Amino acid sequence: MWGLVPLFWPLLKPAGAGEILAHRMVWSLAFVAVALVFVRRWAWAGELLRQPRRLALITVAAAVITVNWGVYIWAVNSGHVVEASLGYFINPLVTIAMGVLLLKERLRRVQWAAVGVGAAAVLVLTIGYGRPPWISLTLAFSFATYGLVKKKVNLGGVESLAAETAIQFLPALGYLLWLSSRDELSFSTEGPGHAALLASTGIVTALPLVCFGAAAIRVPLSTLGLLQYMAPVFQFLLGILYFHEAMPPERWAGFALVWLALTLLTWNALRTARTLRRESARPGALVGAGPRAESPASGPESPASGPQVAASGPEVAASGPEVLDSPAARP
Repeated sequence: MWGLVPLFWPLLKPAGAGEILAHRMVWSLAFVAVALVFVRRWAWAGELLRQPRRLALITVAAAVITVNWGVYIWAVNSGHVVEASLGYFINPLVTIAMGVLLLKERLRRVQWAAVGVGAAAVLVLTIGYGRPPWISLTLAFSFATYGLVKKKVNLGGVESLAAETAIQFLPALGYLLWLSSRDELSFSTEGPGHAALLASTGIVTALPLVCFGAAAIRVPLSTLGLLQYMAPVFQFLLGILYFHEAMPPERWAGFALVWLALTLLTWNALRTARTLRRESARPGALVGAGPRAESPASGPESPASGPQVAASGPEVAASGPEVLDSPAARP
């Protein structure tokens, strides 16, 4: 679903990216509110309101994911699907860089090599585009920041999406009312079919998150992380084969370097997972014991450090097990 979402946003034209984004916020809150009523999970809301620091972090997460969603919608509807997919390819590399710079994590040599190859890829793509790939970088850094904040908040996927969209709701509704006052709101002028499509943005946002949450408790993290590469792969293929976006040689070279970096990360993650399993299976070994990790279990070497999740976009869980709820961020 996250990989095919570029096919959905163009259906919402003539609505602009701003109106689509506002509808996404409003209808996502409606969808998750119904879900929470159904499962009767409300206790977390009172606890959150009594914790100003967590509430402030949720506000930051809501702001960052607003940027991520808005840029992604604009990119797809403006003919930049390939560049948007690149953002989710390089997101694990940005997450690793943040781990080093902000969390003081230590990397293995393979991980340093992957980051270096990723930096070279951005340089090559900058030369190829004639400008920095700002769409990709904005998506990657906003999603990585979102994952970092979500790690600190430690709130479930549906609950987190509910809290974030609750914060987004009033500004989004105000923007829609402002558009309506200027007779620029397509929701009320393009017919019931168009209105239904805009309302379905809530389902498009929340349904993949619900499925991801169900999968996360059934599928090994190493498998889950690898599967998350499917989203940007699908987006990339759609950009080339369906939207017929240009791919000159220098862009192929840049993407090849990114894929090389991701191959190094994946190989390192799988090797680390195998080593930990062997260590824990030894007679007398403590459960969960193994060689001292150079960064937390949620760090870049985690098998789940592929592109995610989330919410996102391309919406939620790209930066490791600690942000398994981040699929809310996906496009």
